[in-house]
Formats: sequence, C-alpha cells, structure tokens
Amino acid sequence: MTLGPLMLDVAGLELTPEDRELLAHPAVGGVILFARNYASPEQVRALIAAIHAAREPHVLVAVDQEGGRVQRFRDGFTRLPPLACLGDLYDTDRVRARHLAQLTGWLMAAELRAVGVDISFAPVLDLDHGVSTVIGNRALHRRPEIVAELAHAYQGGMHEAGMAATGKHFPGHGAVVADSHLELPVDPRSYADMAQWDMVPFERMIHYGLAAVMMAHVVYAAVDTNPAGFSPFWIQEVLRKRLGFQGLVFSDDLSMAAAAYAGDYGDRARISLEAGCDMVLVCNAREQAGRIAEALADYTNPVTHTRIARLHGRHAPELAELRRDPRWQQAVVAVTGCEPEPELDLGI
Repeated sequence: MTLGPLMLDVAGLELTPEDRELLAHPAVGGVILFARNYASPEQVRALIAAIHAAREPHVLVAVDQEGGRVQRFRDGFTRLPPLACLGDLYDTDRVRARHLAQLTGWLMAAELRAVGVDISFAPVLDLDHGVSTVIGNRALHRRPEIVAELAHAYQGGMHEAGMAATGKHFPGHGAVVADSHLELPVDPRSYADMAQWDMVPFERMIHYGLAAVMMAHVVYAAVDTNPAGFSPFWIQEVLRKRLGFQGLVFSDDLSMAAAAYAGDYGDRARISLEAGCDMVLVCNAREQAGRIAEALADYTNPVTHTRIARLHGRHAPELAELRRDPRWQQAVVAVTGCEPEPELDLGI
C-alpha cells in the first residue's frame, strides 16, 4: 500500500476504532498531533507506535513544536523559547545565535524523535514585518538574510537528530494583519517585493536542502487571485520551476477560514492537489476528513509517495537515554533562558 495525500488528526490519547479505520484508508498518508493527544512522553510514544503500526509503510506523524506560543508537547519536554529569541540574540552576538539555533533545532527534534514523531512543522521562515499577530515572534527576524542564516543552523541541528525540516509559510505570511485561521488575508505587494524580501529565506533554504514546504493561505493580489496554497503559479511556476524545489509541498490546514475560498472540503482538497500540493492537511474536522479520504480513494502519485517516505524520521534514542546525554543536558540549559509565552491554539 502506498501513502496517500491526506494528513488528518486523531481523537485523543489513544486510537479509537474510528481512528484505526480511517488510518487504514489508502488516501491517508499522515497524522498531525495536537495538545489533546498528549499527556506524557510515555503515553504519546505508545500512541505514535500504534499509529505507525496501523499500516505499512507507516504514515507520517507530525506535530507543531516550534516553541513559544506553538508547542504541543510541554510537560515532560523542554519548554522551547519563541524563535524570535534567536533573532534578538543575533543582533548582539551572531556567532552565539547561530550556535544556539543549531542546538535548539537539535533539542526540539531529538526529543520528538525519542517518542517517535517523524517531523515538526518547523522552522518558520516568515519575516517579522511587525504587523502580523499570528506570526509575530514565531519569526526568527525581520531581515531575510538573517532568517535564512539562523534557519540553516536550525535545520542542521534537526538533521543531526534524524528529522527533516519544513519551512513555512511560502511565499511569506508575515506582512499581513489578518489571521488566516479566521479570515482570508490579502497581501498587495508586487512579485518583485516578495522576491526581494519574503522569498529569500525559502530560496536559500532550498539551496541548503530543505525537505518540505508548507504553503500560506494568503492571496498576493498583485500576482495571482488564488491563495498561494491553491495556486499553480506559486507552487508549480515559482516554487518548483524558478526556485527548483524538489521536496514535499504541504497545504496549510484546509479547515482554516481562509481555505473556504476554494469551496467545500472536497473542492479544497482537489484544487490544492491540482495546484501542486503533495499532501493536504485537514485538522479538527473528522467528518470532512473522512469524506475527503473517500473522494481521494483512487488518487495516485508515485512522486508524492516518494517525497512523503523521505520525511520519515531516522535514528531515535529512548527518551531516558537522551536525557543521560551530556549534550541534551547542556542544550536544555542553553535554550531555556528565554521564557516562552502561553500557547495559542493556532493549529499550524
């Protein structure tokens, strides 16, 4: 059985019979976990093992573990600072900031790999233009070259821990005020402006071997009338052809308000895949996810299957073994100097 193009969520701390039935569907290729799926490292490891055992090859298991406001697993995991802390440090100590970025990427990924998570949707490559409350200090910095430099180091740490990196949200979500969870943001800037600013971190990270990209639910009105995640221009022409990206393209969550632009859930999935996304996310909408799975039952794309398979996590020590590692102990001390904010339920 191949892996399908649908990533969805599961109900709670253990798999239900309904979860197991849906995970066996050929259209499903991934599961995203949320705070409601987490009680302890031991519990979530057992849950992930059950998800992986549900079919062969096993589905991709993902989570948002950026740090700061967006960290799903907390008690029993290191409380990670928002990525902006790395950018703030860069302004005074570039060398230390790069080192800390690599440590942070390694620590985040190593703890997740120890419980079986394949990928975290990180790092955020959006720029902090000072207007977006949904991005804000999730961004590394306001300058694109600094974002790229720190993200490169962060990705290096992730790779050491056995995890591929996912850059988000292409081509850049940081210059719009509207929250795409609640409405459809419109960015009026020209393609030239985007290419000179927001797309720079993505372009450089692609050169550095970025494995996956998540699209933005944003309309760039001077460029295309479609939101980027539903746009053949942004995905096929810009991301694939002009930037040469060969990795996996995720949609943002199709249950977000901004995605309603494309119609009902079936239309959202179909248009997103036709535009060039490899995998579509449907979160907190179980009935709709089931309908999409049925609609995609005959969907096949061997290239997509290969791209998904490449994101499976590599070597993973037991959590107890990781905690005995002097590098883990040193990393925890190094990265916890900046207190994260209370979590917001931002989906992805």
